[in-house]
Amino acid sequence: MTEILLSILAGVPWTIALTAASLLIGTVAGAILCAMRLSGSALPRLASAGIILTFRSIPPIVWLFFIFFGIGTNLLPLSPFASGAIGLGLITAANMAEIFRGAFAAIHPGQWEAARTLNLGRVSQMLDVIGPQVVRVALPSIATYAIGLLKDSAVASTIGVTETAFQAYHVSQRTFHGLDVYAIAGLLYILLSLPIAALSRRLDLHLRAKVAR
Repeated sequence: MTEILLSILAGVPWTIALTAASLLIGTVAGAILCAMRLSGSALPRLASAGIILTFRSIPPIVWLFFIFFGIGTNLLPLSPFASGAIGLGLITAANMAEIFRGAFAAIHPGQWEAARTLNLGRVSQMLDVIGPQVVRVALPSIATYAIGLLKDSAVASTIGVTETAFQAYHVSQRTFHGLDVYAIAGLLYILLSLPIAALSRRLDLHLRAKVAR
């Protein structure tokens, strides 16, 4: 049993790294898409809406296969990990854009007026007044999505990323202890999600205190 546990644990760092990389890519790209969605010009709004719809409509496994076997084979050599991070990152970007857009919509117009009344520049308005409130509103949705992304990272095992699900599959094939192996893998996913939830609560309390000041 110890050997089984250690074999599955070998995939945990890859699960964490893939989740973190996908979330980072998605957050940055999602912020850009959100800015386009909130643009005063119709062209960026329509372009971002089309991109978001495309990224969200295609199943994750199709994106991974398209990037790894399509782009990675014919155009640009990509490792399984890079392909997985890019594919999941694109889907994350679309969802993050909508989360950010919803958070901006939840900010009362009076907050913008108050920031302008204080003669704050656009950067100061975002960093000191609007930004903390947007993050606080978006944080629960971001945390929920991050936990879902952690579980969805298992799909990257189909292109050879040696994360937790990949290791569990190969251990089960080698030992014929499928029930025990996948029970351990499931428990590991639960344990990995707990720090995300705890961190989200701590950040929420910190941002609430900052906004209250």
